[in-house]
Amino acid sequence: MPELIEPTERLRAAWLEAHAEWGPGVHEDGFGLLPTDEVDSAAGFAAWLGRLGDHSGRCTYRWIIEGDRVLGGIALRHEFDEFVQRAGHIGYGVRPSARRRGLASWALGQMVDEARLLGLDRVLLVCEAGNLASAATIERQGGIREAYGDTTHGAAWRYWIKIAAREPLTDEFVALGRPPRSFI
Repeated sequence: MPELIEPTERLRAAWLEAHAEWGPGVHEDGFGLLPTDEVDSAAGFAAWLGRLGDHSGRCTYRWIIEGDRVLGGIALRHEFDEFVQRAGHIGYGVRPSARRRGLASWALGQMVDEARLLGLDRVLLVCEAGNLASAATIERQGGIREAYGDTTHGAAWRYWIKIAAREPLTDEFVALGRPPRSFI
């Protein structure tokens, strides 16, 4: 069963295995990894995780894991600044061997819920034009394509996901310990 966790030094070897699977020079969305980050050494890896932790008030980073295997990463940027206008509120990536299992859709849904808790009423997602798998993932979570444009990484599609407020828990839910029939 997959889960989202905060990045941790405990899974350094598993993360390096996932990182190696992408191959050199390939951009891995969702991890907050910069070209200047040196993650091969224990000290460099710890410094990278420290930098991610320093941004915790502005960005929520999570790893998609199953057991002790890192399957991907996802990031939720909290503010609508210049970077978010180019890259989106949410960025994600799933290692090649773990794709086509619904992990990206599941993780995106979890982060949309997190955005709701932060008080965001909609989130922007950007994917490479022609990345049909990512476009389908975004659309499955309610993404509406807004525009096509150029970015520093090439042509891209921009999507907005509107975040609906959740219905408050009712007395029926509390008494039964399950969602009311209107939720089922």
